[in-house]
Amino acid sequence: MFDPRHRDLSRLLVRHSCRVQPGDNVLIAATDVPSQFIEAVTDAVYEAGGYPSIDVTTERIKRALMKGASAESLAANARWETARMAQMDAYIGIRGYENPRETADLPASANRLYMQHLFDPVHRQIRVPRTRWVVLRYPTPAMALMADMSTEAFEQFFYRVTTGVNYSLMETAMEEAVRFLTQGREVHIEGPGTDLKFSIQDIPVVPCFGRRNIPDGEVYTAPVKDSVEGVLAVNTRTTYFGTAFEHIVLEFSRGRITSARAQDTRRLNDILDTDEGARYIGEFALGCNPHITRPFDETLFDEKIAGSFHFTPGSAYETADNGNRSAIHWDMVTIQSPEYGGGTIRIDGTLIRENGLFVHDAFLALNPERLSGDESR
Repeated sequence: MFDPRHRDLSRLLVRHSCRVQPGDNVLIAATDVPSQFIEAVTDAVYEAGGYPSIDVTTERIKRALMKGASAESLAANARWETARMAQMDAYIGIRGYENPRETADLPASANRLYMQHLFDPVHRQIRVPRTRWVVLRYPTPAMALMADMSTEAFEQFFYRVTTGVNYSLMETAMEEAVRFLTQGREVHIEGPGTDLKFSIQDIPVVPCFGRRNIPDGEVYTAPVKDSVEGVLAVNTRTTYFGTAFEHIVLEFSRGRITSARAQDTRRLNDILDTDEGARYIGEFALGCNPHITRPFDETLFDEKIAGSFHFTPGSAYETADNGNRSAIHWDMVTIQSPEYGGGTIRIDGTLIRENGLFVHDAFLALNPERLSGDESR
């Protein structure tokens, strides 16, 4: 059955996010996504004059590929995937899931091999720096379950935080914040269990308003690699390599994670031992999507929560590069709204956010009541 929401979302991905032009080669990579939506995205690419290529798989098939893989078999896959990706002007990645724990029983070594020998060469080395790309999570009943919502309620929420956001307004609202952060040097974050200090001096600041992710709403940079000191207590659940982690606490010295614990401390440290760069931070970002206010263990949504920040063990983006390289890029989200314990963020001693709301003039336009168009809230 035709769903007009599919058409609107597809056009957002194609026209706004990837800015597809006539003659562009566009790879549509879909995992556990209904064929009707893939058809809608394909139609939108043709409508823009692009040439779609389609790659459809499932998370269970991906697990089968990883389960028996070797460095050599993954490198063989990477050779043809990099050749294809190098021909693409744009990439639209769409992922649903039937079981978010599909790869949880694989050993850390299997995940490490996949990231190092397939994902990193194809995506981090080619797709991210060389294409116009966007990544989307498609709403499925399993995702609704993660959010403790009915499927219908979750779909309503999903379209509100994706196509229901004024990304042009968001782009304008981020301009002054970016200028302020670009001039900043020292960041100090405090909250329950958290006391972090680090430098962002001379690291570029990037606004995100629907070009790379849908939903979107964040401003990111990166710490100077060896500058992070203190402790971070992550107050949201976060899944990586199919394992859900809670109560993560990271301790830093000279930028490096020297201690890491959670409800599964062994597996957490297995991931952080993927390579040397996995114990350094590659991204620091402020979330500001006005319609996302609580987590449900889906990073693409949780990292955009209004009143949150995320700190990312692993590789830095070339657009905000601190020199750190890793096969890992793990966004860990901490919420600072009052119901999550509150907290403050200061730049060079100046308070910019308190208990999840921006208080400095350069950031006020990023508060939910401004971005949602409802200043009476």
